Amino acid sequence: MKIRKLLIFSALLLFIASCKKDNTPQQPTDPIVIPPAPKPYTIIEGFETGTKAPYAAANVQLNTGTWNFNDALIGALATDVKNGSKAARIRTGDISMKFDISGIEKIIIKHAKFGSDAASTWQLMMSVDSGKTFTQLGADIAENNTTLVTDSFTVSTTKPVRFRIQKLGTTRINIDDITFKGTGDAGIVVGVPDTEGPDTTASSSNTTPRGVTVGADAPPTTGDNSDMLFGNPSGAQPAVVMMDNYLIDMGYYTESYNSTKAEPNWVSWHLDASNITNVSSRLNNFAAFNGLPGGWLAVQSGSYNYSKYGFDRGHNCPSADRTSSVNANSSTFLMTNMIPQAPQNNQQTWNNLEGYLREQVVAGNEVYIIMGSYGTGGTGLNGALNTIVSGNVRVNVPSNVWKIAVIVPVGNGDISRVSADTRVIAVNTPNINTINTDWKQYRVTVRDIETATGYNLLSNLPQNVQDAVETKKDNL
Repeated sequence: MKIRKLLIFSALLLFIASCKKDNTPQQPTDPIVIPPAPKPYTIIEGFETGTKAPYAAANVQLNTGTWNFNDALIGALATDVKNGSKAARIRTGDISMKFDISGIEKIIIKHAKFGSDAASTWQLMMSVDSGKTFTQLGADIAENNTTLVTDSFTVSTTKPVRFRIQKLGTTRINIDDITFKGTGDAGIVVGVPDTEGPDTTASSSNTTPRGVTVGADAPPTTGDNSDMLFGNPSGAQPAVVMMDNYLIDMGYYTESYNSTKAEPNWVSWHLDASNITNVSSRLNNFAAFNGLPGGWLAVQSGSYNYSKYGFDRGHNCPSADRTSSVNANSSTFLMTNMIPQAPQNNQQTWNNLEGYLREQVVAGNEVYIIMGSYGTGGTGLNGALNTIVSGNVRVNVPSNVWKIAVIVPVGNGDISRVSADTRVIAVNTPNINTINTDWKQYRVTVRDIETATGYNLLSNLPQNVQDAVETKKDNL
């Protein structure tokens, strides 16, 4: 009997223990994110946005990306057979994509012979090595059509590809409405706009998406003082098929935007005394950018939700580098200029570096700056996270934040004035909240950052100058 009572008492203790509430403080954990299934995409190149009159070979920027027209042009004559106002017209050459597209399963092409020209033949060529070599896809197409007809070609490779349409013979043909169909990241992301409320940080937010108004104080688009005088690190293009390396000219800076990560890969700008005249104060008017291609999900001003996730809306191009006008300062508060940045990293280490570079400008220099981030996983005020989830938007939390600054005395012919002795600062910091406030402790070489990112930085410099400035670590 005693043994039975003892067993019942023990079972009762176990039951009570199992029901006891666990009051141990729980550490923040990364939200469980189930990757969405690959989405089908359809992208059409209709040649409506480009202009090319002569037949001489040249590159043309179209909606889908850059194409090379070789003995070809964009025709808008009554004798051009077209859907809309324009079509490609090829004489004896070809039109060729200068970019790759991923996940494609089928390409559909509308075509006809030009005007009263005799019948001819053309071929569709495909490259799986970024245009180094091409092989024919499908059979020759006999062109004797006076109205647009459609042919489709099945693509079986899983590699990124690019296409070339090449003519045989001397008569002319029209090509229009090239349609790419596939599955995955090459296409436009389809989804519902994020409508989460404003951030809980002290700074103000703007829940209305905003574009950029560019004034006379904006830098030139080419030449000295332009954003990308020293090169395009990742070969970004303003092409919808390059959604993870999408080039955006923001007027006061230029960037490569990554739609999958919902943040910039890198941002590039020029800094001189004219940019920091303090005509405008810090506006804090954070807002979503309304200039992304249709269907892409835009990060909202409150998406980072500081109280929940503990990461700052960290500027790439700093507010204080663009105070020459309200337009200039406002451009820096667009969310396409932001990354989730650990508060100590943003407010101390990077703030100190940004201030130091502005000091170099006050001392009589001009600075060319490229800033970016890479990797996944940082540690903010509330612990470690890989992703910030806000509605349908998932923002990558980078593991590292980097910057390169080329410092030259004020002058002209800036590329030619860079030598092996030019001061180039390269910094690579972990995106953590326990970071040291002294940015100089995180100096590396440019080559170190190239190795980490895969980018070709300062590519417009002569190779011997690149080799000299990219392999030495700043120590001043």
